Formats: sequence, C-alpha cells, structure tokens
Amino acid sequence: MPPTSRPLRKLGFLTIGLFDEQNPRAGHESTLDLIELGEQLGFDSAWVRHRHLQYGISSPIALLAAATQRTHRIELGTAVIPLGWENPLRLAEDLATVDLLSGGRLNPGVSVGPPRRYDRVKEALYPNTAESEDFSYERVRRLLDFVRGERATDFSGLEGFEVFSDRVQPHSPGLGSRMWYGGGSLNSAQWAGEQGMNLLISSVVKAEESEDFAQIQLSHVHAFRSTHPNGDRARVSQGLVVIPTDSATPSQRAKYESYAASRTPRTTSPQGPARLMFAPDIVGTSTEIAERLHAHAAFQEIDEVAFALPFTFEHEDYLQILTDMATKLGPELGWRPAA
Repeated sequence: MPPTSRPLRKLGFLTIGLFDEQNPRAGHESTLDLIELGEQLGFDSAWVRHRHLQYGISSPIALLAAATQRTHRIELGTAVIPLGWENPLRLAEDLATVDLLSGGRLNPGVSVGPPRRYDRVKEALYPNTAESEDFSYERVRRLLDFVRGERATDFSGLEGFEVFSDRVQPHSPGLGSRMWYGGGSLNSAQWAGEQGMNLLISSVVKAEESEDFAQIQLSHVHAFRSTHPNGDRARVSQGLVVIPTDSATPSQRAKYESYAASRTPRTTSPQGPARLMFAPDIVGTSTEIAERLHAHAAFQEIDEVAFALPFTFEHEDYLQILTDMATKLGPELGWRPAA
C-alpha cells in the first residue's frame, strides 16, 4: 500500500518508568539508560509518564533533571503531569530550572482534573483546602502565565540585603512555546489551541462524536488546529502503543502478542460512564506497522509521534523495541534519525 501520510518528522518514545519497591533506584536508572539509548539511536524526544502513590515515576522533573546531565541533544518531555497534584508557581520554577539545565530541551506536558482516587488522598494532599481546590483549566492558565514571565507578585526590588523579582525565577525564554496539553476530548483540544499550546493526542480518548478511535483522534487534531494561532502548522504529537518485532526472539514475540491480546477487549467499545476509547496496541514487523499507520486517519495528519512503551516488559525488551523503532520502523515511516 503506498503511503497516504506525510513523512514522519519527529520520532519519540514514552515510558512509565516502573520500579521495584525494594530496589527503586534500579528502575529509575533503567529509565535513564533508555533515554541515553534513545539519544544514541537518533530519537528526537523521550517522554516520561507521571504516577503518584504507585511504582512508577512520581517526580518526572527530578528524573529529567538527571537526564539533562546524561544527554546533549534529545528533547525531554512529560506526558503528562496532572496539575491537580501541583502548585503552578512552584512547578513553573522547577520547569524553568530543568529547561535551563537542558539547554532548552524540556517539553512539559500537563493535564487538569481532580487527582485520581481523590477521596482517598485529598486529606494528605490538601488537608485544609480539599473542597475548594480549583482543578479546571484555570490551573493550566496560571502555570502558563508563570512560565511565560507574567508577574507573580506586585513587588520587585531590594528589601534589606535581598533582591526580589516580581516574576518566577529563573526565567527560561522559549519554554512557554514548548508547553503541551494532554487532551482526550474535543473541548480540551480546542482549549489548548486557544492558549497557543502544543497538543499531545492520547491513546485514551472520549467517544463523543464517533466510536472509531482513529476518527476521534483526527477530530481532536482538527479541533485543536481550528483554534490555534498557527492553524495547520500547530504542533501535534500522536500517542499510540507500537511494538515492532523485527529483531525480537520467538519468546519476546509471543509475550508481545499475548500482552496486546489481553488488552484488546477494552478497545472494541466505549468504557465506563466517561465513554473512554482505548487505542489498540499495534504489534508486528515494522513493515506491517507502517502499513497500518499509513492507513490511520489521525496519523495521516501529523508528523510527530511519541510511541508508548508497554508498561510491564523487561529492560531487554525495551532495548529491542527502541532499536527496531529507530532502525526499522522510523525509516519505513519516512523518518531520519537526528545527527
């Protein structure tokens, strides 16, 4: 089948960074090793997920600070930081600091909404303000203002022997243009466009106007670009779970296929009251995967991806998957590794 999509310009990957409770350092080191490998293979970006009170990365900004000192070129992103757990002013300080340490490579992705399992965690997280916290888009807008250099206070200047700024310090010019929103609905896609953000289209979306996953993602791309100042040039990165098997061993291929099969039932119809649709995992040779992606309605509209690594595989599996992505799948999609 001839390609029906534009050549892939930016290839990225996403990892959740699982670790063993009894040896958490090993899991974090494994994630850093994968980011280093990604740079060596020519990936354009590496993204980390955010997990609280679980055995995945709970502090992606701290981990990416370490990654800035082990890499030189690859862009580093979060997909995504749930702002319900964050103070926007404090987060803006951390983001700017890490962006400066990276030389301008940080791509923060965020989302809004109440923290997961809020009823069970609110007393620990917001003991005095749990019922009055605002988890709306306003929380993102505040973060954007601070990152972009808007005033955080009405005072600046000398007080005693100390000098104070009226905006978040350090300030990292350019970071404001690299802020991403992780959207799963038409409304969130439109809102992100209005704010001039970039858009991460998720592998989990709401079935609002369709129950066809690719068409839902496509509708989000169109909604976002229709409100963005840059129109069709606005940046969109697509999220899917993609598992190439070109160099996999027979046992690895069997594991990958079993993993995908176990998750397939949830992809056939909307799930739960929110009518969530999950993307089918794509497993096969790079040629087979490329053919499916070229026929994917949303993939045809974008030129950036952040393919998600499966959550529960071994480090050696990730090495094989990333190597095949960069050396086999990427070229099949028209991508060229970064120098």
